[in-house]
Amino acid sequence: MRRTALAALCLAAAAITGLTGCLPGAEPKAAAEPEGPFAGLTGGEIADRAVEATSNASSLRMRGDITEDGQPMSLDMALDRKGRCAGSMALKKEGKADLIKSADTLYMRYDEAFLRAQSKGEPKAETDAAVDMLAGKWTKMSAKGTDAKDMAGFCDLDTVLADFDDVSSDAARGKTTTVDGVPAIVLNEKDGADRYTLYVATEGKPYLLKVVSHSAKDPGTVTFTDYDKPVPAETPKGQVLDLDALAG
Repeated sequence: MRRTALAALCLAAAAITGLTGCLPGAEPKAAAEPEGPFAGLTGGEIADRAVEATSNASSLRMRGDITEDGQPMSLDMALDRKGRCAGSMALKKEGKADLIKSADTLYMRYDEAFLRAQSKGEPKAETDAAVDMLAGKWTKMSAKGTDAKDMAGFCDLDTVLADFDDVSSDAARGKTTTVDGVPAIVLNEKDGADRYTLYVATEGKPYLLKVVSHSAKDPGTVTFTDYDKPVPAETPKGQVLDLDALAG
C-alpha cells in the first residue's frame, strides 16, 4: 500500500502537499483467517477495500502525533469535500495554530510560540508587534488569496485524498482487535527496516481507522474518525481581525 495513510496524509498536514510516495508491502505471511466480512481475502485485498471506502467518504477527522523530518507535531483536523475544515496543528516547541475554513473565508488563530517561530530572522520589534496584535486572536482572510491558498487547499478532502486510490499492497493479515470500540482487522506492511500497521473497520464500511508508523526516523500514529459527519466549521464568535483589510 502506498505510504499515503500516514506519511502522505501527515505531510499534507505539515507541509500542505498532496499524497506522494509508494510503499511496497511485505510478503504476506500465512495467518489464521478470522471470520467476518473479510473471510477468504488477502491483506492486499482488504487494503484495496479500505482505500476505496476511505476515498469515497464525504468527510473525516484525522487526529494524531507524528514526526516528519525529525519535527514532532500533532494534528486534529476535520475536513470534507466541500472545502470546509476545522481543527488545529501544533509543532513541538514551535507553538500551535487553530484553523477553520467556511465558505470562502479562512480563519486562523496562533499562539505566541507559533508566531515567534514563524518570525525567526525578523527584527525583534516587528516580531513583538505581531505577537501583540495576533497572539490568541482569531483572524480571517479570503481563502482565495495568495497567502491562504495552500492552507485552504488542505481543507479540501478531495485534495488530501487525491491519489489515495492509486495503491498496490502486499499487506499481511493480522489479528482482529478494536479501535476506540470499533471492531477492526490489523494489516502489517514493511518497507526495508520500517514497519507500518493499519487498522481497518470490520463492521459497516471498511474505513481506515488507524495507521501506526514504527519507523525510527518518522514514527507516529494517526486515527481516522467521524466519517461522513458534518464538519464543525462555525464562524468564530467575538472579534475577528480582518487581515485582508489591514493589508489594504
